[in-house]
Amino acid sequence: MASPYADAVQDLIDALGRLPGVGPKSAQRIAFHILKADADEANRLARAIVQVKERIGFCSVCFNIAEGDLCGICADPKRDEHVLCVVEEPRDVVAIERTRDFSGRYHVLLGAIDHLQGIGPEQLKIRELIARVGDGAITEVILCTNPNLEGEATSLYLSRVLDVPGLTVSRLSSGLPVGGDLEYADELTLSRALEGRRVVERS
Repeated sequence: MASPYADAVQDLIDALGRLPGVGPKSAQRIAFHILKADADEANRLARAIVQVKERIGFCSVCFNIAEGDLCGICADPKRDEHVLCVVEEPRDVVAIERTRDFSGRYHVLLGAIDHLQGIGPEQLKIRELIARVGDGAITEVILCTNPNLEGEATSLYLSRVLDVPGLTVSRLSSGLPVGGDLEYADELTLSRALEGRRVVERS
């Protein structure tokens, strides 16, 4: 069936609909908001998208977002290089940083193991994590994957491959809702989960 909208409008709706969490109705609402906006506002949005694609990439060490080779955390000499917090996405770094209770460094996997979606360990930054741990400076790895099926599967896999003498592998304590995402947890809940992290038993 032909679209009731002009081709350019339908292309915009389709592009917006491919964004995570944006359904067909939300895509239409956003598209028509852009159409009603004045040219300056629309151009500002377009420039922001182009700039972020041109200027922002991933840190060469931890794979957090970075403007340049290193992110601000990896470039900060005051951060504790002996403790590494492993998260799924860069937005999880932001969530943990909001607690102000973690002073170590991060490793971003850029996803979680999800065999239904064809995402295995090879598609994640796990090889790079193992290499960082192998350098010997890291004494504790805190697994901060999301408390859902994919996050738990990823955590279990990592606890097995990080079976290194002298390395403590811990997991966030309970208190985070099962099936949730770290980015939506409040600072107090995350802070208590960090403080009460438990050592992972590796059989």
